[in-house]
Amino acid sequence: MLRRLAIAIAAAAVLGSFCPTDALARRTRTAVADSVPNWDLSASCRTAASLGFSGTPSDISQSCLASEQRTREELNKKWATFPAEDRIGCVKSMTFSPTYTELMTCLEMRRDVKALRGDVPQ
Repeated sequence: MLRRLAIAIAAAAVLGSFCPTDALARRTRTAVADSVPNWDLSASCRTAASLGFSGTPSDISQSCLASEQRTREELNKKWATFPAEDRIGCVKSMTFSPTYTELMTCLEMRRDVKALRGDVPQ
């Protein structure tokens, strides 16, 4: 059992850069770094509408979609101002029903933490 594990680890070390998933991951990171992702937010907005805070589910869903579209447009304008590592990290953290509002919040929080630490160039 340990021998098989050692062989698997050695093989991964030797073949790591040739693994097709590594190439896919590099392409994905590049795509994420280049532009705001395209997400279908209809499920997220329907879920928000089902909570029914105020208004009809249809109105809430439409309002949600409009808000997310405005946030995506703002992200498009600001995308290049966020470091690539932050863009990649935030998109990767959105694993379940992502929204542009969450993405913007993640990017702004990373920026603000760096500013508080003095890590942002002046």
